[in-house]
Amino acid sequence: MTEQWTIGSILNWTRQYFGSKGIENPRLDAEVLLSHILGKDRLYLYTNFDQPLAPAELDSYRDAVKRRALRAPVAYITGYREFMGLEFAVNPAVLIPRPDTEILVEAALGKLAATACPVIADLGTGSGAIAVSVLAKLPEATGIAVDVSPSALAVARENAARLGVAERLAFYQGDMLGPLADKKFDAILSNPPYIPDGDIAGLSDEVRQEPRLALAGGADGLIFYRRLVAQGANYLKPGGFMAVEVGINQAAQVADLAGPECKLKAERVIKDYAGIERVVVFTLWS
Repeated sequence: MTEQWTIGSILNWTRQYFGSKGIENPRLDAEVLLSHILGKDRLYLYTNFDQPLAPAELDSYRDAVKRRALRAPVAYITGYREFMGLEFAVNPAVLIPRPDTEILVEAALGKLAATACPVIADLGTGSGAIAVSVLAKLPEATGIAVDVSPSALAVARENAARLGVAERLAFYQGDMLGPLADKKFDAILSNPPYIPDGDIAGLSDEVRQEPRLALAGGADGLIFYRRLVAQGANYLKPGGFMAVEVGINQAAQVADLAGPECKLKAERVIKDYAGIERVVVFTLWS
């Protein structure tokens, strides 16, 4: 890469290079990385194809391309990921927020719309995407975010501050329901680790660079759901609910964990944009 490279020529070269490395979306990744380096949106790239790149821009872009070729996720390279129309800071300490999880947030927002001053808990918060999004969309809501990783909580705190909800969100380090004590909530939300331990090695190179703590869900992927369903009712207000994201083909198994003995019933299973059952909503047994 030399000073003679333009936006157009460098994008074309990178697309071919990423393609040769087996990168799934070579053109898109090239554009996202260059947009990040230049501090411009992707439309700018298309309207300024002939613009030459400065040496410092080329150096930064070359480093980003090298990292992506080594399968670093794009979001870890740029440091940000959009979720629910908001920009979240991310780094290798947290799972990268995904569109599937927006289904969980949208379900929670729908059920909380008629609740005055709702109080929520986000268990395994990671980047804070779920809790911060809910509070950003519901200005009267408050809540707590729990994660076992102090590094993840640092990212979540940063996002809460950046997106203006820090004063309404408390943070607790601990394991899922552990830090809730005697608190009660209108909604308990979680995207827990749900990949069976034996499947981790077969995940893509990119996904395996995300924290194992946020991926591995025990031998069958259901270890955290069993705990949440067994104990969750104890932390719900009357009329409250718990909603969890699940992996492919897990919804029925997770819904079946409910029953009168745990005071929860599976109220609804919600499909994602691809038609996959993605969210299970539990309400108190009556």
